[in-house]
Amino acid sequence: MASNYEHIMVDGDKIVTITLNRPELHNPFDEKMIAELTDAFSRVNKNPAARAVIITGAGKSFCAGADLNWMKRMGQFSLEENVYDATDLSKMFQALENIEIPVIAKVNGAALGGGAGLACACDFVIAGGKAKIGFSEVKLGLLPGVISPYVIDRVGGKRAAQLFMTGERLEAEMARRLGLFDDVVEPEDLDAVVDGFVKQMMTGGPQAVKECKRLARTGAHMERAEFKKYCINAIARLRASPEGREGVTAFLEKREPEWRK
Repeated sequence: MASNYEHIMVDGDKIVTITLNRPELHNPFDEKMIAELTDAFSRVNKNPAARAVIITGAGKSFCAGADLNWMKRMGQFSLEENVYDATDLSKMFQALENIEIPVIAKVNGAALGGGAGLACACDFVIAGGKAKIGFSEVKLGLLPGVISPYVIDRVGGKRAAQLFMTGERLEAEMARRLGLFDDVVEPEDLDAVVDGFVKQMMTGGPQAVKECKRLARTGAHMERAEFKKYCINAIARLRASPEGREGVTAFLEKREPEWRK
């Protein structure tokens, strides 16, 4: 998966790490980073060897939101140009949402504005104890438009409205209590905890992990009776699949399934 990008780094094959790499500016979004992330997310979703994705930031911050020069340019844009620009950002988040394998945000520092949205759009958010998160757009006379679906998915509409309206910057433990972070660990333990978490998740069947992610997402938006039918077909497909048969056989024979080797 390693590729030549200017604003991000991509490393790994089975476990792909995508690092926002503008540490001197606290890893903010601009047009180039958005385009590079969109491409990287699309590439990882086409990589059959990939089992998990980790997103993190270089230096002291995860992502400080929008680049100031980018924001200045957007302020001079017409309405039509702003729609075009926001659509590009939305496509980036859609490319992230399309990833079928687990995506883990390793929040090593401040996650603000769009950076907070990036964390919320991941399946798991594990943060260092000094990390902070906030939706500061309202303080600039703006709103967290493109990222709002992912924040609402995480904390619900009422809580999201409170966070959006106040623009409050939250300490890590408070963010965990509100559901923005799934776990908070000591900063020096962050790498080891995330690595251990990914290794544990990889003990599951590769296709089963993908199907579990699809199952939960499908159930959130499908009518109940229709979803029950979906569930019947989903389990039947996996039981009849080579992976499902190998998993059950390995369990009965008291050995490790092939994918763990």
